[in-house]
Amino acid sequence: MSQSAFVEHLSRKGVLREPEANEGARGRDMTGEIDWASLTRLTPSDFADELADFYACKRIKRGELAADEFAGGRLSHRFLKDGRLFPFADEDGRLLLAVAAPVDAETLLAVEIALERKTEIAVATADEIDAVLAAACGQEQAAPTAEIADAGSDDLDDLRDLARGAPVVRALDDLLRLAVEQRATDLHIEPFAGTLQARLRVDGLLKATPAPPASMAKGLLSRLKIMAGLNITERRLPQDGRARIVVAGAEIDLRVATMPSLYGEGAVIRLLRKGSGVVALDQIGLSRRDREILTHNLQAPFGMIVVTGPTGSGKTTTLAASLAEINEPTRKILTIEDPVEYQIPGVNQTQVHPGIGLTFATSLRAFLRQDPDVIMVGEMRDAETAHIGVHAALTGHLVLTTLHTNTAAGAITRLIDMGVESFLLASSVRAIIGQRLVRILCPDCKQPHALTAQDLAEDARYASFGFAEGEILHRPKGCEWCNFTGFRGRRGVFEVIEASPVLRAAIGPKTDASELEKVARSQGMTSMTEDGVAKCRAGLTTIDEVFRVTMSV
Repeated sequence: MSQSAFVEHLSRKGVLREPEANEGARGRDMTGEIDWASLTRLTPSDFADELADFYACKRIKRGELAADEFAGGRLSHRFLKDGRLFPFADEDGRLLLAVAAPVDAETLLAVEIALERKTEIAVATADEIDAVLAAACGQEQAAPTAEIADAGSDDLDDLRDLARGAPVVRALDDLLRLAVEQRATDLHIEPFAGTLQARLRVDGLLKATPAPPASMAKGLLSRLKIMAGLNITERRLPQDGRARIVVAGAEIDLRVATMPSLYGEGAVIRLLRKGSGVVALDQIGLSRRDREILTHNLQAPFGMIVVTGPTGSGKTTTLAASLAEINEPTRKILTIEDPVEYQIPGVNQTQVHPGIGLTFATSLRAFLRQDPDVIMVGEMRDAETAHIGVHAALTGHLVLTTLHTNTAAGAITRLIDMGVESFLLASSVRAIIGQRLVRILCPDCKQPHALTAQDLAEDARYASFGFAEGEILHRPKGCEWCNFTGFRGRRGVFEVIEASPVLRAAIGPKTDASELEKVARSQGMTSMTEDGVAKCRAGLTTIDEVFRVTMSV
């Protein structure tokens, strides 16, 4: 079988994660298929290169794939989308099948029978195939209808006929499908006078998208509530719930929050891709100094590492990458999360369930009786959780957690404000990471620009960070691969404070965050803005984008 042979190929190359290399079953997703993202240490592009080497076939790049003629008209879009397959004819008239993962003989035979031609294999990344499929098959067929799972109880009659109506179901499914396709993290459905507005948050920014007619507003909200198990007759109070959908074979967790407004009920839906591959620690954007500090402290037997930032700033990704870095058979790792966004093989992960009393605090208290080496707490939301976490860090456990603060230094004052004694913090905290996410310039269309004297005169930010005339930066342009925004994807900008003896001595009951920051900077800390400017110089982003998210914090 191609998959097993490819696993052996990757094992010989030494790119499998441990301990999956010896336990192949751990690298499988819920359908039994191998989850390549979690199995290997490779980037998508490197994975495609290895697959092309395995098949001894052509590695198709983005531009070539878009220029070739689509030849899969006889195959259903769902079949191609689920399998991430793209049949095309090259300039010599040969029929090739672009794949993003090993393909079995039965699938290849099915393609050849349907197209009535012999097919050769080529390799591209999953993102590249998704993009060209969407362009080739058109907006109407861009993805299959979302399959609703765990829709909730079916014991109410009011509004159910409206919510079950085919137009309403199709409209909501189309919105969710579009959100998944465009890598949106949130979908906003907002009623106004005589109209309904739908917006997607992509790479941190909201953008409008075609919305259903206002007459469907009540039905859409009722449908959402049914999926999330909410009370569909209650429209006066906010409600929160969860649902799960399957789009193109990918399982998506939804966190639904409704809110009454002047013109009716609105909703915000957060989309969480279940089982997403864990990003390696050296791929999240840490500078060399910051990565060395984090890696060093992750090897400590006890203490606390805190990741700070606002909602949606990538804190969970940083924690997951940190856990993957230290995930070894010799360590028992327990996590309590809300929800579990990354499934990490070998790590015992628990999701909170407040309805039955399973909170962060109760789970953390129970964890201490499970003989853990490492504990990850998704968020320290209250004083009880903070106290238990700090004491766990003082009694032989390495604790990783997050806080909602504006800066890394603000984590200390926030924990003191939650009632944790300053002398306990000084003894337990090892490192604090502050982070934001900046949009990354599209690698296919970004344009180099040499700074001019006029640029330096018009924008004081260039002079303040030492940019010189003639220095090359990059600007966004826009192409089909980035949806003509000039940006595709995001990466973190960081500030990392290591708890040195000098910093520990500065922590007191009335410690000011600005004073701690001064001490940290004297010890070599660089701010998030400075880290962002370094990424700007490296051609990854723009100065405007850095200041948009950091505002020189």
